[in-house]
Amino acid sequence: MSDQLPSCPECSESYTYEQGALLVCPMCGHEWTPASDSDDESSSAEGEVIRDAVGNLLADGDAVTVVKGLKVAGSGGGTIKVGTKVKSIRLLEQPVNGHDIDASVPSLGRIYLKSSVVKKA
Repeated sequence: MSDQLPSCPECSESYTYEQGALLVCPMCGHEWTPASDSDDESSSAEGEVIRDAVGNLLADGDAVTVVKGLKVAGSGGGTIKVGTKVKSIRLLEQPVNGHDIDASVPSLGRIYLKSSVVKKA
């Protein structure tokens, strides 16, 4: 069998399968196109790529939607509800405690978010 599918770029498992034009990993749920493998290699030479919870590339200025309810730690506290739309994000070159997005959330102000809890709007 010479047509072996590539391993998942997120979790490195070899159980990937084709679903239409996408490759899918049943272990972590990551979906990607076979052509995006070569795109990732060329863009990783330029800098680290940041993807949202479903695998879309994120860029400075994008709008995102929160896909998981979040409790905010700190002096103000509070929560960010599922579906909250955040506009004009800024990607961080150096992640802060695993948070790679700097954003201004309505009613909470400026905070850091993880790309794994947002989806490109």
